Amino acid sequence: MRTIERIRTMNPLIHNITNVVVTNFTANGLLALGASPVMAYAHEEVADMAKIASALVLNMGTLDETVVESIIIAGKSANENNVPVVFDPVGAGATPYRTESARRILREVKVNVLRGNAAEVANVIGEEWAIKGVDAGNGTGNVVSLAQKAARQLRCITVLTGKEDVITNGDTTYVVGNGHPILTKVTGTGCLLSSVIGAFYAAGEQPLYAVTEAVAYYGVAAELAAAKTVEKGPGSFQIEFLNQLAVVSDEILNDREKIQLLV
Repeated sequence: MRTIERIRTMNPLIHNITNVVVTNFTANGLLALGASPVMAYAHEEVADMAKIASALVLNMGTLDETVVESIIIAGKSANENNVPVVFDPVGAGATPYRTESARRILREVKVNVLRGNAAEVANVIGEEWAIKGVDAGNGTGNVVSLAQKAARQLRCITVLTGKEDVITNGDTTYVVGNGHPILTKVTGTGCLLSSVIGAFYAAGEQPLYAVTEAVAYYGVAAELAAAKTVEKGPGSFQIEFLNQLAVVSDEILNDREKIQLLV
């Protein structure tokens, strides 16, 4: 059984501490996928919510000290209760505060998956890479080597997203070629991907490949949504993208996924 079918059967609870820009989109995307989203932020309850979740997704998009503390409290609870943690270091490198917050979270919480663009991943591990706001800027490094270095340094799966997506645990590396440029015209698509990765990790039988499946599934849904809304723009794409997250089947995935194992 493919992981997407396991998600639809299991209905995993995904606890999201995410940013205010994407909360609704993230919840609807997880519901479309077949998962069950919860957004809990208060210091008084995040530990309790994290320990009953199937996965915890931590996103520092709208950042302040209260959010950082909630992330750390929830992350430690997840670690203590063997709940997988996905961390999205949104905008790491954009400001010193944001970069140091990401590094602090990684010092205090063991993450299973780090998901970010090249600039974010580079900055959390101390590499130089330009960033513009919360978007990757221009960089000249090798993204595969960067992802592998991050995975080894942080001892986690790293998902480095871009024109092609790199997924690695530092030893085994996959490249996914699915996706569509219009994803960059809808806010929160990267944040939703992190939550989708959480659902796939929770339901998957083999973590690295389950995360790779998540990235490919997401890209296939985007391709199909873009094709159906080619003359309508990003608003229509966003709605159709949620539709496609709900209906892409094993058969469609088998036919369209572009997963390459690097050797």
